[in-house]
Amino acid sequence: MIVIVLSIIGAILGWRSATKREGDRMDKLQYGAAYFLAFAVAGIIITVIVDRFI
Repeated sequence: MIVIVLSIIGAILGWRSATKREGDRMDKLQYGAAYFLAFAVAGIIITVIVDRFI
């Protein structure tokens, strides 16, 4: 659940970041995908840590 939520948040933040830098649609998709993957990896790490301690 954590991974899904963080992935969606990452995609939104990536899209907004590219919009702020005045990128075109492909820039927005690339930033969205990169942030999506980065936040997904962070979510997996957080999930593993939480599962280890609980």
